Amino acid sequence: MHAETPLNGTAPRFDARLLLLAPEDNCLIAAALLPAGETVEIDGERVTLAKTIGLGHKVARRALAKDEKVVRHGASIGHVSAPPVRRGEHLHTHNLESDYLPTYTHDVGHEFVPHK
Repeated sequence: MHAETPLNGTAPRFDARLLLLAPEDNCLIAAALLPAGETVEIDGERVTLAKTIGLGHKVARRALAKDEKVVRHGASIGHVSAPPVRRGEHLHTHNLESDYLPTYTHDVGHEFVPHK
């Protein structure tokens, strides 16, 4: 985990299997396969995962509203395309759209997602 210690000396607490790349990020990175039903700690709060989250995939650090920017490593990587995203929810092509590159999915009936 890569978090700076705030002035009060208390750093945010996270499950060791989740990586915070920059303090301003609103998503975390799964450093291991996280099975559905598993409980993880995010900013000191215990959260039960609704779905399995794959290694390297993004997890919402907090609740995110539709069209809210998703920040990873201190930079916006896109926006939430399907509300609501709850703390601990998987962030991927089903609810996250890139603001820079066409988003491609292998889901039946879907192709490149047009940019707005």
